[in-house]
Amino acid sequence: MLTDTFRRKHTYLRISLTERCNLRCTYCMPADGVELTPSQELLAPAEVERLARLFVKAGVQKIRLTGGEPTVRKDLQEIVARLNTLKPLGLQTIAMTSNGIALGRQLPGLVEAGLSLNGLNISLDSLKAERFERMTRRRGHARVLQSIQQAVDMGFDPVKVNVVLQRGVNDDEVADFVELTRQQPINVRFIEYMPFDGNVWSTQKMVPYREVMARIAERFPEGLQRHQDPAGEVAKNFSLPGFKGSVSFVTSMSHAFCGDCNRLRLLADGALKVCLFGANEVSLRDAVRGGASDGELAAVISAAVDRKKAAHAGMEVLAVTQNRPMITIGG
Repeated sequence: MLTDTFRRKHTYLRISLTERCNLRCTYCMPADGVELTPSQELLAPAEVERLARLFVKAGVQKIRLTGGEPTVRKDLQEIVARLNTLKPLGLQTIAMTSNGIALGRQLPGLVEAGLSLNGLNISLDSLKAERFERMTRRRGHARVLQSIQQAVDMGFDPVKVNVVLQRGVNDDEVADFVELTRQQPINVRFIEYMPFDGNVWSTQKMVPYREVMARIAERFPEGLQRHQDPAGEVAKNFSLPGFKGSVSFVTSMSHAFCGDCNRLRLLADGALKVCLFGANEVSLRDAVRGGASDGELAAVISAAVDRKKAAHAGMEVLAVTQNRPMITIGG
C-alpha cells in the first residue's frame, strides 16, 4: 500500500493539524493572508487517529505533527495521546514541529501524552529579536528561546532548530546559529528557501547549502565532520569536533533527495499529498465522512502513492507552478 512504483517505501507520515498560526512568517504566509478552511472541515481527533492507524498498519513508523502551528489546537494533547495508542502496532516516534511561541506551557503534558524525546523541531530564523519581529510580523522572540532551553532541560535530544535561510535577510547569522551547538544537544538545521504560493521566492534569495558549508568552514577551521545518515534522511548531517550538538542541511532546492523519499503528508483538511511540491491531492476526509471502509480508504491511499513521481521539478519550474501556501500544507 505504501510502496510506490519506484520501490520507495513510505514509513514517515506528516500530519498537519491546523492552518492557523500565531506568527506570520514571510516565507510561509502570503502578505495578504490565506483563506482558512472552516474548522468543521478539518480532521477531528478521531479521524486523525483512524487514518493514522491505517498508515501505521501499512508500515509507517514515524508521525510528525505540524501546522500552521499545532499548539493552537486545543485538542493537541488528546491527539498525541490517541497516536500513542498506535505504538503497539509499530509506530516508533511521535514528533512535532512548533514555532515555540506557546509551546513551553504545553510541553510537559505533550510528553506525558506520548511525544517522543527525539522528535521536537522548533522553528527560529533569527537570534536577533528585532529581525525576528520583521520576519514573523509578530513578537515573541524571547518565548521561542525559552522553549528551546526548556526542551533541552526536559531531556529532548536533540532539540532540532529549523532555520530557513534567505540571502540578505538572515544569512549573516549562520555562525551564530552554529554556536548554539557547542554546549548543548541542539541540532541546527539550515533549510534552503523553497517556493510556495505567495512567498515571493527567487533564486537570488536562496542560499545553497554548499555556500553555507563554506562559510562555516571559514569561521570554524576545525571542520565539519559528516555523520552516517540513515535511509530516508532528508538532511545532510554534520558536527564540529568537541561540539555537543550538530549541524544539518536540508537541500531541497540545490540537491534534491527524491530518490530516497519516504514521506507522505496528510493535510489539516484531510487531503493526502504524496509530494511536498506536487499539486495532486486526494481527500481522505471526504472518503471517511462518505462512509468508506478501511479497505476502501487503503485503496485510495495506495492509488495516490502509486501516482507519486520519481522526482519533483527543478527550482525554476517550481517557482511558477501552482501549489498551496506553505501554511496550508504543513511545515
